[in-house]
Amino acid sequence: MSGRTILKHARAYIDGYDLSGYTRSYGPLEVVFDEHEGTTLTDGVKNILPGHARLSMGTLNGVFDNTATSGIHTVLSAATGKRTVMLPIGMRGAPAAGDPVFCGEFEQLGYLEEGEGMLTVSAAMGMWSARATSLLYDKAWGLLLHAKAAATAANSTTGAGIDNGAASASGGYFAYMVFSGDGTATLSVDDSADDSSYSALSGATSGSIDCSSVQYGIVALGTTATVRQYLRWQIALGTATTVTFASAFVRA
Repeated sequence: MSGRTILKHARAYIDGYDLSGYTRSYGPLEVVFDEHEGTTLTDGVKNILPGHARLSMGTLNGVFDNTATSGIHTVLSAATGKRTVMLPIGMRGAPAAGDPVFCGEFEQLGYLEEGEGMLTVSAAMGMWSARATSLLYDKAWGLLLHAKAAATAANSTTGAGIDNGAASASGGYFAYMVFSGDGTATLSVDDSADDSSYSALSGATSGSIDCSSVQYGIVALGTTATVRQYLRWQIALGTATTVTFASAFVRA
């Protein structure tokens, strides 16, 4: 679906935890480039070229909850650390494959609790972490491949891939969040030139992970990697019979 939407259809996944049920708002979701001026004496106007990108998810605001393991206070109250983030935005409904998603690895800069009635929290997130998996890309917006749901078998679907309109040759990165499962599995991405014949997108894989505990990550491809026109999610079950996860791809 395309068009306009509202915040109630957005979700907030951080470090393998679904914090949507505690989150009231977040943002601004920022992709801003430094400006480097190059104006000379004979130029009629001031002019610039873009420098490094500043990527940030802004501040997450929510309601205080100290539920063991998964509550927002439990997950974020350390106030610092590298946070792996996926923020899917559903288009007038719950997030679905093909919807926009803001992904990244950001440094948490603070944690504030306040309130006189309902206690609230604010977690300030800084820019892309210097400890991130990759510093190769100035992109944070991608498309959701697999909305949060359980998968119990490999994906053999054709004719329903995420269509980029054409192939690209500038790489990108794969983002994933595993919320629960009962054993090992490998998450990955398939690509295709025709939405019919799919094969694994080289490098876009989590490797074998134990999905009985939360797992998350960003896996970057090389900046000259070819990514064919269509994408779909994929899973290879090891000892697991079911895995609940979300995945996305940010195409450069």
